[in-house]
Amino acid sequence: MIDGERAQNAHGSSNPDLAPNHRGTPLPDYVNAWVAGQRWFGNKGQVPALRSIGHFSLDSLEAGVSIRVDLMLDTASLGITLYQLPTTERVSELPGAANALITVRQPGSDHARFIYDAAYDPAFAAAVLTFMELQGVSVSSLPSTDRAAASARGDDLRSGSAAPSQTVVTSSRVLRGEQSNTSIIVERTDAAGAPTMPIICKVFRIIHAGENPDVTVQAALASAGSARIPLPFGAILGQWDDPAEPGGRAVGHLAFAQEFLPDAPDAWRTALVAAAAGTDFTGPSFRLGQATADVHADLARTLPTLDATPTVIADEMAKMRLRCSQTLDEVPVLAAYRDAIEAVFVRAEAAAWPRLQRIHGDFHLGQVLDVNGRGWVLLDFEGEPLRTLRERTQPDIPLRDVAGMLRSFSYVAGAMAETTDALPTFFEWATACRNAFLDGYSERSGIKLAEQSALLDAFELDKALYEAVYEIRNRPTWLPIPLAAIERLVAPSHIE
Repeated sequence: MIDGERAQNAHGSSNPDLAPNHRGTPLPDYVNAWVAGQRWFGNKGQVPALRSIGHFSLDSLEAGVSIRVDLMLDTASLGITLYQLPTTERVSELPGAANALITVRQPGSDHARFIYDAAYDPAFAAAVLTFMELQGVSVSSLPSTDRAAASARGDDLRSGSAAPSQTVVTSSRVLRGEQSNTSIIVERTDAAGAPTMPIICKVFRIIHAGENPDVTVQAALASAGSARIPLPFGAILGQWDDPAEPGGRAVGHLAFAQEFLPDAPDAWRTALVAAAAGTDFTGPSFRLGQATADVHADLARTLPTLDATPTVIADEMAKMRLRCSQTLDEVPVLAAYRDAIEAVFVRAEAAAWPRLQRIHGDFHLGQVLDVNGRGWVLLDFEGEPLRTLRERTQPDIPLRDVAGMLRSFSYVAGAMAETTDALPTFFEWATACRNAFLDGYSERSGIKLAEQSALLDAFELDKALYEAVYEIRNRPTWLPIPLAAIERLVAPSHIE
């Protein structure tokens, strides 16, 4: 494993201390070089100077394999970013994992050791799931003269779960394309050799103090008996030294596992296919509105809510105006709409606001799966990536989710227009889907969205402004998509 102090197994404590050092232990240059090339590394183009502030080990079910997980601070970056790096140390090469090989110690000798990014090692996946099932049994401890720097606890989130199941991991693979997380698809069999429910385990690479909403929100929905989410399996909660936190200790989620739904297409792809074929998609859109209302209702019942006081409204509108100001600076073509945008915000500020509650927070068609026999299932409740964890774990306005989905339907039309000149046809298709979604949400929730149009317009406008910044930075040819929405939302005929 990574050079440094070696953690030893010491079962028996429900809150194990992990190898210490308040100052952190410098990691080898080969670790810094390898991390610099990973998608989840935030300081792109730079080589980090990583220091491990704590680590723990997991029991490996495979002989000749040891597992270690480090929490690492990058002392070379201006911001303070905490990363998680799980590694496996093997006495022989792991077939098909050359891309995950970090280094080889003493190569060519009888004592050679192969160090891998553990996310690509089935031994790690098996150890993580077993740890979650143990519900807090100690994983590691190392005596030290210093106080411990970190600790970890496994949480089994399955309702009615008992002793660890006698399942065997038969394979694991990593999903491609993720930025701040690494998701592992794990296939298993039961004691009789029959396939069991596959699991997707999300390893959070960038660690934040505070509970991850993807874990807490889905756990709350599962406790409410919701069929609109994958069944949660378990989570790992870590604790580490952080002078900035109360008591000098920080707590945050390190990993989360849930049911994997392998044959379910996401709504974005389904909608694109329907739009390309000119197929009516209002029925699925209506049902998606119902599913969204179901989730909002369950969240309002199971997690704290908040009155929309004048102070709360003023704070939210101040954030909206700040984001708008930053957008107008970065997208100069929008400067001509400054007064018209402010008029939309003024209408929203004067409207009657509903009670705030927990929401999805980053809701779009790509966050929904079409599951055979279950209908729409919602995924990824982490919230908007650019918002702070504190913001993402606070009660919010459900209309933010509604506005996000409306924008997603418009993006289907925009994406299709990139390949054809038939924009009016696709715009009409998207408008029909948007209206059907709103009808489904209203029918299930009992909320008359027509009476909240001022608020909904403001949240959709806020989302479109965010999109304008994203597009001008990453896909300038797509900038007309949010620009069209902004022009529509601020038009006098729309406001009146």
